[in-house]
Amino acid sequence: MKIVLTKKPKNPTIIEAFPGFGLVGTIAAEFLIDHLKTEQIGKIWFPEMPAMTAIHNEKLVEPMGIFYNKKHNLVIIHVVTNAQGVEWKISDTLLDLAKQLKAKEIISLEGVGSPEGSNESRSFYYSNNEKSKSKFKKLGMNPLKEGIIMGVTSALMLKVDSIVTMSCIFAETHSQLPDSKAAAKVIEALDKYLNLKVDTKPLLKTAEKFEAKLKGMMSEAGKTQKEQDKKQLSYLG
Repeated sequence: MKIVLTKKPKNPTIIEAFPGFGLVGTIAAEFLIDHLKTEQIGKIWFPEMPAMTAIHNEKLVEPMGIFYNKKHNLVIIHVVTNAQGVEWKISDTLLDLAKQLKAKEIISLEGVGSPEGSNESRSFYYSNNEKSKSKFKKLGMNPLKEGIIMGVTSALMLKVDSIVTMSCIFAETHSQLPDSKAAAKVIEALDKYLNLKVDTKPLLKTAEKFEAKLKGMMSEAGKTQKEQDKKQLSYLG
């Protein structure tokens, strides 16, 4: 697994958002990249990555791109590829990136399953740092007391120890399908926590556009994977 960087900002906050439940993190990360002034400063590449990419507005979309916002000193990991099976390797790579940049905090954006019958998405936090916990509490957020976390975020939570402060912002999502409302909740909570002062009025409308785009990309990715599986079975047969 390889990190390629054209710039190395010092002491940034790293925001990681991998395709998970409701694609909440991916939608939220794309909103940040589009809404804040960012530039792509690198990518993460690994041989197990599906041989697939996308083109948007005549530009190549990196499966795992690294973006930077100078104003708030944010490094945003934007991911549109499947990380299943390589979660531990990716978590090691992200911790290596945090060490290289001497990151002050890693923030994970995730969706979690909501209770049956709940109509409104709520946001929650987790942190391995007492100062961060206190800050979340002052903002009126509730800790995630019960829940199952999977994927890269789970691997990071288990490995990070005291290497770097790690916080997570979770939003309840009601579906495995892309959930722009939950992504909006995550952005609102992150905005308060980092004082980004983003304009939240067009947030949901913008998130819905991302949702439609990502739904299309993920659908095409699924079709491509099925075709590859068919070819592999045909070859083996």
